[in-house]
Amino acid sequence: MEDYELEEIEFWRKLEEESVSRGSMLRRSAAAAFGLTILSGPTAAWAARAGGAGALATPGIPKKLIAAARKEGQLNVIALPHDWANYGEIISTFKKKYGLKMSEDNPNGTSAQENQAIRSLKGDSRAPDTVDVGPSFAITGASEGLYKPYKVATYKTIPQRMKDPRARWYGDYWGAISIGYNSNLIKPAPKTFKDLLKSDYKNKVALNGNPLTSNSAVSGVFAAALANGGSLSDVQPGIDFFHELKKAGNFIPVDGTPQTVASGQTPIVIDWDYLNLAYGKEFPAVHWTTVVPSDGVYGSFYCQAINATAPHPNAAKLWMEFLYSDQGQLIWLKGYSHPARFQDLAKRKKIPAALLRALPSAKLYARVKFASDAQQTAAKAKIAAGWPGI
Repeated sequence: MEDYELEEIEFWRKLEEESVSRGSMLRRSAAAAFGLTILSGPTAAWAARAGGAGALATPGIPKKLIAAARKEGQLNVIALPHDWANYGEIISTFKKKYGLKMSEDNPNGTSAQENQAIRSLKGDSRAPDTVDVGPSFAITGASEGLYKPYKVATYKTIPQRMKDPRARWYGDYWGAISIGYNSNLIKPAPKTFKDLLKSDYKNKVALNGNPLTSNSAVSGVFAAALANGGSLSDVQPGIDFFHELKKAGNFIPVDGTPQTVASGQTPIVIDWDYLNLAYGKEFPAVHWTTVVPSDGVYGSFYCQAINATAPHPNAAKLWMEFLYSDQGQLIWLKGYSHPARFQDLAKRKKIPAALLRALPSAKLYARVKFASDAQQTAAKAKIAAGWPGI
């Protein structure tokens, strides 16, 4: 048995043994709302998987690809902070499993900066091998020829709406926009976008990034638009909302980050649910609370793509294969995000119940709206024209 196969077996064993409860908010009945069949407990789950080493090894990854990637010996990634959707565990697991070195450039970079790195570092050994960007930026990158088409072994189980028709990019995980707040400092608790306009929140509301360059912030505008009479095809009400928020003195020009959350500099942050939920665990003294606003339930995914001129093309392919394997997808789920292959994993009874219980109410997620490629492109243009004037 290969060393990387042993590493994966160890992953499954530990996943079933460890206590994954993180102040769970989701009851087992909520899982039923998704129509999911989940494993009753660690013993049953492990027994279901214990069909021998062959059943546990990652299927579909050619040993020749693994050998070729190891020969390259290096993978360059960009804009992957370790506390974002559990990327820290993803990176450490990949390195340990396959023995590759990894260069992690600009961990707090934006989607726009990721694409720019491909352009400016073309032909340079420091260029990123892969990127993880928002949909509108993925569409732009593909149209420019920045990405190389590639289909992972599990490609067919990725939802069609999350894939480029030519496999130049595809969604890896998704989340919903949420409002996170410091319960020590914020009274009363905000529950909707409308609440954020109240005078109680003067100089307290932040976004994660700037919507001119950040997919997180673009998605915040989408959610605000839905909450204020707009639609996926009309984000102007979202832009107007932030204009009003700024006019009221509530919106602050500081990006919400782990550091600003911990220090209290950004007492309220409009951001992905998986990030805000993770802050609650990372900074217990802050008593960070997360709510998905009922008046604007918007979701979006991020997209993986391989640099068309990647300096380590085989390592890039192996990275993609790992991310879209059952193991990689479940590590994302441990970080509170919904992996692209969520439904396939659930159908095959691969999701431990504890991971599902850590997510917010399934009833809210049932209402989530996703923008199409055309709507993403139109919104990006509308924001580029209107945001500077808020």
